[in-house]
Amino acid sequence: MPLPPSPAPAKPRATLLLAAPRGFCAGVRRAIEAVREAIRVHGPPVYVRRAIVHNLAVVRELEAEGAVFVEEAREAPPGAVLILSAHGVRPEIAADARGRGLKVYDAVCPLVAKVHREVARHHRAGRAVVLIGHRGHPEIEGTLGFAPEGAVRVIGGVEEVAALGIGRDRPVAYAVQTTFAVSEAERIVAALRARFADLAEPPSGDICYATTNRQAAVEAIAARAEAVIVVGEDFSSNARRLAEVAAADCRSVQLVAGAEAIDWGRVVGAEVIGLTAAASTPESSVAEVVAALGGRFALEVEEVEAARETMVFRPVAIGGAARALP
Repeated sequence: MPLPPSPAPAKPRATLLLAAPRGFCAGVRRAIEAVREAIRVHGPPVYVRRAIVHNLAVVRELEAEGAVFVEEAREAPPGAVLILSAHGVRPEIAADARGRGLKVYDAVCPLVAKVHREVARHHRAGRAVVLIGHRGHPEIEGTLGFAPEGAVRVIGGVEEVAALGIGRDRPVAYAVQTTFAVSEAERIVAALRARFADLAEPPSGDICYATTNRQAAVEAIAARAEAVIVVGEDFSSNARRLAEVAAADCRSVQLVAGAEAIDWGRVVGAEVIGLTAAASTPESSVAEVVAALGGRFALEVEEVEAARETMVFRPVAIGGAARALP
């Protein structure tokens, strides 16, 4: 008589701390909806200059619906519909595209546009402008276009303040990349205040509410977790910042685009696991990671809420009309 099959070993128990808020912010939802609405109104194809947001899953989904992503606006044929990404672009890019006969919709996040206005205003007022952010990031590159070449100095760390080459008595202003690390920005701003006697500051913080809230939420879970997973792309600034913030309190932190990229060796044995997602990451990617964790652990899920978000932006007017976002 054959022996009965051995019972499957019981899965280890683990508490899953889900950060809240996580995932899409209002600016990301607005930009994605702009592409979908343009496809609905104008029909495919709708061209998008670079990634509308920094997430490949979102890009692939929009491609399947009729979006065509191009590196530069000149790749779109004359008369085509072109969407500019949420990160913002230099004014001349939009002007050149319109000059080529393209129908252009700008999906720049309103909070990024606020930084653009601040930089332009401070330059007109005769102040030296310091932009705190990551050189080469699309948001920084776009913001630099709102003042003449060389008028804005970009710094990414406290050690760069002393090397700015600006006289201590000269009027100075600063602005901050919206996805920059909150704690690092605070240190840089403190150094600027100590160095310059006349320093103009933003009337309200430049780092966006979503960045601030998601960093606070991951900080809360990292303090309790033995392993933290951040769901997002490694080329996403806000995703990398979340991983950096988590690493200050948790020794095992990994940034993954999806469940297939999880390094299980860094999770095995953990009894408390933290999970969050970047502002450009869809909730479907988070659900896949939760399902993968559930396949290996008997999970008890706890949502850790750092803030409740109610922010809503007016949609991009497509075809002359705007409608409320869900």
